Amino acid sequence: HETKGKDTSKLNILVAEDDQPSYLYLTIILENFAENITWAKNGKEAVEYCKKHPELDLIMMDLKMPEIDGYEATKLIREFNKDIPILAQTAYAFDDDHEKIIQSGFNGHLTKPIQENEVKKLLLELFQ
Repeated sequence: HETKGKDTSKLNILVAEDDQPSYLYLTIILENFAENITWAKNGKEAVEYCKKHPELDLIMMDLKMPEIDGYEATKLIREFNKDIPILAQTAYAFDDDHEKIIQSGFNGHLTKPIQENEVKKLLLELFQ
């Protein structure tokens, strides 16, 4: 699954987020980058969706979710898909959190409230 050189206006994105207003906010930010945006309401749904949809280009993963949190969901996804970019979304980001996030298999993280310019910067790093 090649990410470099991908058209960043036509991504298939999965947003794993249990909070509907946060999900809707993200869809507004992501609409310039996405051809398709799918909503998983918890980590379990995210893992199941990833198994069925290898064509996904990106996962936006909230860390705090019911059933399976973002850390556990990412660990499970990495067991069958090592390459898909996964970005953590967190309301809490301290320096030691960044290390934990990267060591947990994420490609980067965004701190809530998520800013469009931060999303754009990360996507360009991942796909250009």
